[in-house]
Amino acid sequence: MSGHLRVLLVEDDIDLATTVLDYLALENMSCDHAANGVAGINLARANAYDVMLLDINMPRMNGLAMCRKLREEGVDTPVLMLTARDTLDDKVEGFRAGTDDYLVKPFAFAELIVRLQALSRRRSGQARLLTVGPLQMDLDQRQVRREGKPLMLTPTGWQLLEKLMRHSPGVVSKSDLEQVLWPDSPPDSNAFKVHLYKLRMAVDKPFASALIHTVPGQGVRCGEAERSEEDAL
Repeated sequence: MSGHLRVLLVEDDIDLATTVLDYLALENMSCDHAANGVAGINLARANAYDVMLLDINMPRMNGLAMCRKLREEGVDTPVLMLTARDTLDDKVEGFRAGTDDYLVKPFAFAELIVRLQALSRRRSGQARLLTVGPLQMDLDQRQVRREGKPLMLTPTGWQLLEKLMRHSPGVVSKSDLEQVLWPDSPPDSNAFKVHLYKLRMAVDKPFASALIHTVPGQGVRCGEAERSEEDAL
């Protein structure tokens, strides 16, 4: 059993869609279906899904265009793309559009279930617009705003904030944050503290409430305060 995953299937082949819906029901997954990308976009905007299963070739809006549009809007639901084509160029195009994984038709339903379960355990790293409360990061425009006001970040601050926002409201450990900044070997811990302090100054100091919080013994999180959280790592 999958644990009640909620899936969006966007597929114009009604016979295949019906078969997939029946199979997912047997696996305890609930699944909404749309027959084209436009209807799929509307469902994706209106509902929260664990995974989206998109066919590439569809009328009105194909799977790649739909995926690209949702990523631009900040939707970070993992996408499994169904395709009849298995060329490298097709896959590269799909990953650029924001796809997380591929499944080539015809496929075994057992493999479909495994792929869906694996994708459901993570959020996609493909979203291009990140939002945490009043804070918004536009990765394409390279802009960060809080309450509509632009924030000035250093390149290092940008890297830290993107990591924190992608994992919000979860906590990111100090070692994971250091890995983002210094993949090979982190310097002494004072360097990290300085960068985190500068990020706090940019994101929190001009505003009434803090969004960057240290969770003692765990790491750092980005989001509205949940409890009394200290501000020293």
